Amino acid sequence: MINSTAQLYQQAYSGLTRRIWLLSIVMLINRCGTMVLAFMTLYCSHRGYSIEQGGLVVGIYGVGAVTGAFIGGKISDTFGFYYTQFFALFFGGVLFIVLGQMNSFLSICICTFFLSTVNESFRPANATAIAHYSTAENRTQSFSLVRLAINLGFSAGTAIGGILASIDYKFLFWTDGFTSVTASFCLLLLLPKVSLKQQHAISHKAATASEALSPYRNKKFLYFLFFQVLFAVCFFQLFTTVPLFFKKQLQLNEFWIGVVMAFNGVIIALVEMVLVFKLEGKSPYLVLIRYGTILMGLSFLLLNMPFENGLLVALISMTVLTIAEMISMPFMNSYYISLSAEQSRGQYAGLYTMAWSIAQFAGSTSGSGIAGRFGFYNLWLIVFGFCMFTAAGYYWLQKKH
Repeated sequence: MINSTAQLYQQAYSGLTRRIWLLSIVMLINRCGTMVLAFMTLYCSHRGYSIEQGGLVVGIYGVGAVTGAFIGGKISDTFGFYYTQFFALFFGGVLFIVLGQMNSFLSICICTFFLSTVNESFRPANATAIAHYSTAENRTQSFSLVRLAINLGFSAGTAIGGILASIDYKFLFWTDGFTSVTASFCLLLLLPKVSLKQQHAISHKAATASEALSPYRNKKFLYFLFFQVLFAVCFFQLFTTVPLFFKKQLQLNEFWIGVVMAFNGVIIALVEMVLVFKLEGKSPYLVLIRYGTILMGLSFLLLNMPFENGLLVALISMTVLTIAEMISMPFMNSYYISLSAEQSRGQYAGLYTMAWSIAQFAGSTSGSGIAGRFGFYNLWLIVFGFCMFTAAGYYWLQKKH
């Protein structure tokens, strides 16, 4: 039993390129400091702002992220993903520190916008880098390995963030900034430079007519983006209304909120690579995404369980949400990458990131608004309904396109 399990893990991690491993190390370093966004609504509440104002700040981060994703995709295709990643990490780190020094609500909002614009320009460049460093056969594994590094870092970051927030919220911003700047220089030290010519070289199979389409004319991709926005609106409740629900309704303090949030990353780190290895090729990507979406809806519905033990409710819901995330998200990346060609991959990645950023704004503002006006119970029912509608949309896209 132990030998077969060890062999399964070995197979799940085999065949990945050295550069994917090195890129994952960079992401691990960066994400070990990821704590500001997860605690932003709590930080705003700590500063005396309302639930709606806290949701607005996270929503503004989403607006800036839309801008950053568009710019990052364009720059990545025009100048290359290598230095786009470096500058986004470096200046994003500097702006995290600056944000921690802001005192008025207006200055927090303005700084958050510029921070997210710079910080989120990293994502399309990073997705392009992962696609470049991988092959068609191990692309989902490659995305999963980077996700594993991200979630390991996220687990450490949120757990440490809970401790730091219980001492002084200012420490969150300094830690996030320091790790981001450190990651930028690790990128230069660990990964060899990739020129624009190398980036655009068709090293994999020749692009089909569908893959050669501009992302703005690829109907299959655009429909997929629409459903991604709906999916992400629901998922981003994890970083806005869920922490508030844990604190206000389940009576968990910052330390235990950090522990529960970190639990998500620990499960992903232990299980996702093996799960992806077993699921890859077994079902179409959209089928797996649909199953994950249904499970995500159930995870939010479980928050309405009438258990007296708040920590137990939080852990059960987080476990189901994590399973949903592992089934759906790695294959979302592979699906949209399969629709693109090398020369326009940054733009596809940029629009994909923009879809998530739009959802971050919409989900943060609408979720906090619904919770503030109608209560968390009704919010989770609405989120569940959105998830079921989105799952039906993925089914339609699979059958019709």
